[in-house]
Amino acid sequence: MTAKILVSACLMGHAVRYDGASKPLVHPAIDRWREEGRLVTICPEMSAGMPVPRPPAEIASGLSGVDVLDGKAAVVENTGRDVTGEFLAAAENALSLALEADCRFALLIDGSPSCGSDFVYDGTFSGARHAGQGVAAALLARNGIEVYSDREIEALIERVDALREPR
Repeated sequence: MTAKILVSACLMGHAVRYDGASKPLVHPAIDRWREEGRLVTICPEMSAGMPVPRPPAEIASGLSGVDVLDGKAAVVENTGRDVTGEFLAAAENALSLALEADCRFALLIDGSPSCGSDFVYDGTFSGARHAGQGVAAALLARNGIEVYSDREIEALIERVDALREPR
């Protein structure tokens, strides 16, 4: 069976980020995985009905997605509006799609309050960041899906190739 990979839509060139931009990840492995039918694309925030563009959001108080899942932290926009509910719904949508498509891995854009896997911003909107996962990344990991950031594509390639059936 071919290992599927849930991937952030912005990494696939879709202009879905909060600022209306994309962050395409150009790599031969992406092209190969696309041809092999391994990629399952989602923007968690858009799946939860959030618009593009939208105000920037961060996990408050220097906490992380795990804390949001556990009810100990909020996700807030720079306007002060609490969007925790939307981010929890976004995470649930990402998990549902990953499970439905039988994804073993996720390749997500780092820094995002949804998709960050190595770091997130600290909630001050100052550009300061700290180690931690976004809400969707944390929920995926909690449910056994291996999460990789866009900067960890080489490690993901290794994992995917290790699972390839012998030819």
